[in-house]
Amino acid sequence: MWLVTTVALAVAIPASWLQLNIVNEGGYAALAQQAAGDPALQSAAADELTNRAMALIAAHSGGGQPVDSAEVHDAAVAFTAGPAFPPMFADANRAAHRWLFTADGSGGSWVIDVAPMLKDASIQRILNSHNVKVPATLSVPLTASVPQSLHQTQLSRLAKWGPWVSIGVAALSGLLALLTLAAARRRGRALTSLGVSALLVGAAGWAGIEIGDGYINGALNTTTGDIRRIAEVMVGHAEASMRHWLDLTLMAGAGLVGFGVLVAILGGLRKKS
Repeated sequence: MWLVTTVALAVAIPASWLQLNIVNEGGYAALAQQAAGDPALQSAAADELTNRAMALIAAHSGGGQPVDSAEVHDAAVAFTAGPAFPPMFADANRAAHRWLFTADGSGGSWVIDVAPMLKDASIQRILNSHNVKVPATLSVPLTASVPQSLHQTQLSRLAKWGPWVSIGVAALSGLLALLTLAAARRRGRALTSLGVSALLVGAAGWAGIEIGDGYINGALNTTTGDIRRIAEVMVGHAEASMRHWLDLTLMAGAGLVGFGVLVAILGGLRKKS
């Protein structure tokens, strides 16, 4: 029972984190909005917006009118460092999330729309001075070339069944823990063993993140330039969130071990008395 409980817990922790932070659209948008407060992401986004704004100006003027790129960049930096950027960045990532996770995701390539960001007053002022109108949509590809294994609505089934799977495996691990306690002759030792389970799962999770970095870097290689810099920051924030969950698991395991030892000591004293 203890071994099965440990395996169930090892599945429940990452499954619950994935459902809440990656599979769930709201959770993913919240993760993106949190990452948007990172100066490294803001710098990469400012560079990307500068390039897009300069391209619009160049296309409108035909390259005949000189443009001060530093002025455009300063406006983009002011925007990405301001309070309007994080929610806009989260909304842009919602569309990218729907492309993968929902059956009604936007068609075409895997892109994000940066037109709403270029319509910010700080950037719009400069564009207006060059008589440039921001188009209704301005798509930026998220990958240099979409891998054959990646296609639209690929993870829609995961979005459909993910909540049930995460809830089910979490409930199963809790039930198995209770059955382990019920089957044990010594409850203190059983509590301690469950604490050890949590410690093993937390340590294995940390090791899994280190091993998975190689695969994540392979996925990031499909992106280039400023998009890669943005993706790296988002991956870093996702890993930090997962590590926080694992730290809580380790703390819970240590608490259970200590509580189990205390119960065992009190049980031994009661038997002696």
